[in-house]
Amino acid sequence: MGFPKEIKRIRQRSFLTQQEFANALGVAFSTVNRWESGRSKPNLKAMKSINTFCVDNNIPYEVLEESWFDYKIEK
Repeated sequence: MGFPKEIKRIRQRSFLTQQEFANALGVAFSTVNRWESGRSKPNLKAMKSINTFCVDNNIPYEVLEESWFDYKIEK
């Protein structure tokens, strides 16, 4: 599964809207929207926030991290 699907899976597993997920991570709604649509991927600071979110909510992070490393944004 690619990064956009993994990030969406984490959000949906937490029963959050994109706006609520963005608020929890300290990013804009449009940022989460771009991640899920595959138009961008998080920087290291955002990945640390996502990791913290996963740890706090008992959600496995490793699959997301691996997909982040492998994901290439198509232009």
